Amino acid sequence: MGIDNGNGHDGKDEFNHGAYGVTGDEKFNSEFIDRAVVANADVPIRQLEAPPLVRDLSTEDRVVLERKLVRKIDFRLLPMIILMYIMNYLDRNNLPSAKLAGLSSDLHLTGDQFNTAVSVLFVGYLLMQGFVEAAYFPGCLFFLSSWYTRKELAFRTAMLYSGSLISGAFSGLIAAGITAHMDGARGLRAWRWLFIIEGSITVVIAGFALLVLPNFPRTTKWLSEEERQLAIWRLQEDIGTDDWVGSEQQSFFHGFKLAAQDAKMWILMIMLTGIVSSGSVTNFFPIVVKTLGYNNIDTLLLSAPPYVLAVIATFINAWHADRTGERYLHVVLPLCVGVAAFILGVATTSTAPRYVAMMLMVPGVYTGYVVVLAWIANVMPRPPAKRAAAQAAINAVSNCSSIYASYMYPDSAAPRYTVAFSVDCATAALAIIMATLLRFILVGLNRKLDRGEHVEGAVAVAAGVPDEEAKKGFRFLT
Repeated sequence: MGIDNGNGHDGKDEFNHGAYGVTGDEKFNSEFIDRAVVANADVPIRQLEAPPLVRDLSTEDRVVLERKLVRKIDFRLLPMIILMYIMNYLDRNNLPSAKLAGLSSDLHLTGDQFNTAVSVLFVGYLLMQGFVEAAYFPGCLFFLSSWYTRKELAFRTAMLYSGSLISGAFSGLIAAGITAHMDGARGLRAWRWLFIIEGSITVVIAGFALLVLPNFPRTTKWLSEEERQLAIWRLQEDIGTDDWVGSEQQSFFHGFKLAAQDAKMWILMIMLTGIVSSGSVTNFFPIVVKTLGYNNIDTLLLSAPPYVLAVIATFINAWHADRTGERYLHVVLPLCVGVAAFILGVATTSTAPRYVAMMLMVPGVYTGYVVVLAWIANVMPRPPAKRAAAQAAINAVSNCSSIYASYMYPDSAAPRYTVAFSVDCATAALAIIMATLLRFILVGLNRKLDRGEHVEGAVAVAAGVPDEEAKKGFRFLT
């Protein structure tokens, strides 16, 4: 798969394609090229010099321009992708609300047939990675990593994932309104209107997104020439090399081959699988809340506050993770809260303690989840095909847990859901163990870099990087 660099080249003219992909100068001098080989990329790395408009900036001017650029990117990208993810998640996770709105009775579902329907939904979601709405989330993760530096990713990923949490809050409110006021309208039950209204809105918003969302910094027209050079350069200096190495190196299969050879991908895959499995409670959250004994409308309304708390906790945690550059504790500590919430949910049937547990389940799981998503790009920054393949593979495999988790919430297991909450607790603990293992590995790799030893996936610092950064060079975020 070739990627146009915005200058009419397809990457095959290996080192003189210009357009600010190398130096911003069409007359790029090959003396700036370092052909040192990286073990996990089997292609030469090009050490880079800052493009002319960036090179001429003072430190103060660079800081001011970069802040302006990041704000401009934020306002252009984030509102639309968050809005689309809200609708994406609403479409894909409104089955529990539809059940309370009459789906099971209308379709005469008995036994575990509803659970099977949820399971089949996720089978289709996994098999369709790369098609329709299924590819949206991993695609957005790759999209964000193509615009933001590693230390900016956690907060932006949190903002993206807040779409799912906001949809969880609004899903209950929307379903409550439709159930209360549209049941029987034009001869259709409320759960049918739920699918019709939410699905129609998604299609309309997607049409507007085609006009709003950009491609990549190299080909974006709404940036000035100075902003475009800086947008490309700051990503290159973040990892010390240009992402572009030739069209033959950008295929998904080549990227997956590189990712599969990296043990960090498998650790992250197990970690995220554990988190997603423990978060399977959200697929049945209105049904779990129903065990408190309230009517359907009140149940749907009570489903919203845990998601609101999750949005707040996720933003604060991700913001602090980016500010400090720390990842491990920002993943593990929220999961510990989640473990405690699942234990409390099993231990009592009293209304107040159980609702406290439900309030903590969603933020306990997903506050650290978004940091893990950013961690993937942090520890596998190049080449872009490897990063994209790793994100897609990890997302696909981790969601496999939703297939079996669908059978852990039968009506007969209410109100304690002992098996479900016990499995959720165990898989959250598994994620903590994997995060600990990954941190040990990354600390060891950083020590090698401190000693000047070669490390796969780590690259030397680029020419033109500020002195304080150049002294440290590339380090894995732990």
